[in-house]
Amino acid sequence: MTWILDPSRPIYAQIAELVRLDIISGLYQPGTKLPSVRELAAQAKVNPNTMQKALTELERSGLVHSMRTSGRFITEDIDMIQKMKENLATDQIRGFLEKMSSMGFQPQDTLKLIEKILKEEQS
Repeated sequence: MTWILDPSRPIYAQIAELVRLDIISGLYQPGTKLPSVRELAAQAKVNPNTMQKALTELERSGLVHSMRTSGRFITEDIDMIQKMKENLATDQIRGFLEKMSSMGFQPQDTLKLIEKILKEEQS
């Protein structure tokens, strides 16, 4: 995992976002154990307390759960992961459509451009 963190935003929130992305993208499979807080903190080059806060945030969302002496595990609720993935994708698409609209593109023009680019990518 690449830990590119922006000091202008809360680090724990960025870490939670990155781990969430790794979960919904399949890097961490449902039911698998996460590395320890100390391991993850060392990888991200952050204080373990910051990593702890990020993982607690993921626990609140239900993506991660802890087993008292065994560590933290990814949820096995595949439907929850899929729903989060779709919600994130929807947010990204809405943001993209807003930017295209602010540039003067009508929805049908945006769709034509996307189709053109997809055809180029398949060639």
